[in-house]
Amino acid sequence: MPEARGGTRHRVAVVGAGYFSQFHLRAWQALPGVELVGLCDAQPERAAEAARGFGVPRAFSRLDEMLDATAPTLLDIVSPPASHATLLPQALSHGIATICQKPFCTDYAQAREQSERFARAGVPLVVHENFRFMPWFREARRLIDTGRLGRLNGASFRLRPGDGQGPRAYLDRQPYFQQMPRLLVAETAIHLIDSFRFLLGEVADVSARLRRLNPAIQGEDAATIELGFAGDAIGLIDGNRLNEHPAANQRRTMGEMWLEGEGGVLRLDGDARLWLKPHGEPEAELAYDSGPSSEFGGGAVAALQAHVLDALERGIAPENNASDYLQNLRIQEAVYQSHRSGRRIRMSDFEPAADAHLRPVF
Repeated sequence: MPEARGGTRHRVAVVGAGYFSQFHLRAWQALPGVELVGLCDAQPERAAEAARGFGVPRAFSRLDEMLDATAPTLLDIVSPPASHATLLPQALSHGIATICQKPFCTDYAQAREQSERFARAGVPLVVHENFRFMPWFREARRLIDTGRLGRLNGASFRLRPGDGQGPRAYLDRQPYFQQMPRLLVAETAIHLIDSFRFLLGEVADVSARLRRLNPAIQGEDAATIELGFAGDAIGLIDGNRLNEHPAANQRRTMGEMWLEGEGGVLRLDGDARLWLKPHGEPEAELAYDSGPSSEFGGGAVAALQAHVLDALERGIAPENNASDYLQNLRIQEAVYQSHRSGRRIRMSDFEPAADAHLRPVF
C-alpha cells in the first residue's frame, strides 16, 4: 500500500467519541507506524475533549471535513449502527480502507448493500468484531490446529457479565442499551456466534429461545442458542446479562467456556485462565499469555487493529472482512426467526426477510 504522509505507514482517523472509542484510541496510540490524525463526533465538545485526552491533533463534527482536512489512509468508525449508512458511503467516496464497529449497520439488507459497494470498488471494509482476537480464543484455536483436542464435539459458553440488573442497568456506561429493540443477541451474543465460527467452522442450523428478564429494557436480555455445525459439533450459548460468573472482573471474559473434543476438554474461567483436561488425565492449568488485564478483552482491540494493518500491508483480506461477516448476521437473523417460530432453522434454506429487523422479538 502507498506510504502515508509524515513518515508513518498509516494515518488513522476515528469517528465516534463515545464510551468504547477510548479502547480504540488507546490501542491506535500504542501501535507502531500509526499516526492519529483526526477525531470526529456529532457532538463537537465531546470530540474536542476526547481529542485532547488522547493527543489527537484535530477534532471535527463532520466526517467529510475531517477526510478532506486530514487525508487518512484508514478510517475507524466507532459510532452507533444508525450512522453507518451515512458514514460508510463518505469513506467509500474517498477510497479509504475502513473498519466499522458492530452492530454493523441497522439490518442485514443494509449491511449487505454496504459490503457489496466496498467489494465492487475494491476498497477494504472490516467489521470490528474483536472477541475472536481475545487471547484465550486465539490460544484455543492454536490448540485445535495442533490437534491437542482431537476431533471437536462442541463448545458451550455461559455468558454472565452481571451488568443488566435493575432500573439503572447500563445507564452509567451505554444507556442506549435500554432502548435497543434487540439487545442480547444483536449486541452481545453476535460476538460468540463469530467466535464459535472461528473455532468450530460454519453453522448448519440454529435453534433459539429468547427472554426479557429486566422490565427496564426493551429488548431481550437472556438467550439460549444452539448452533449445529458441519461434522455434528454443537455450540451452546447460554447467556443473560443479569447474573454474574465467578471472576474478579466480570467484564474480562464476560463468562466461561468449555471446548470439548475427543482428546480432552479446554475450559476458560472468568479470570482468563485456561484449564486443559486430556481424556483420562487430571485437569491442569495451561500456561499462555492472557494479555493485559487492564485492557478490554486482554488487548483484543489492539490485536484486531494490528491484524488489519498487517493484512493491508500484505494485500490480503483481513479476518472479519465485511463480506464474510454477513454470515454472522444471517445466523443472527436465524436466531430471531427460530425464537419467533419455535423451530430449528437450517441455514442452507434461510435468507433473512427484508423487514426482519422490524419484527418484534416478543
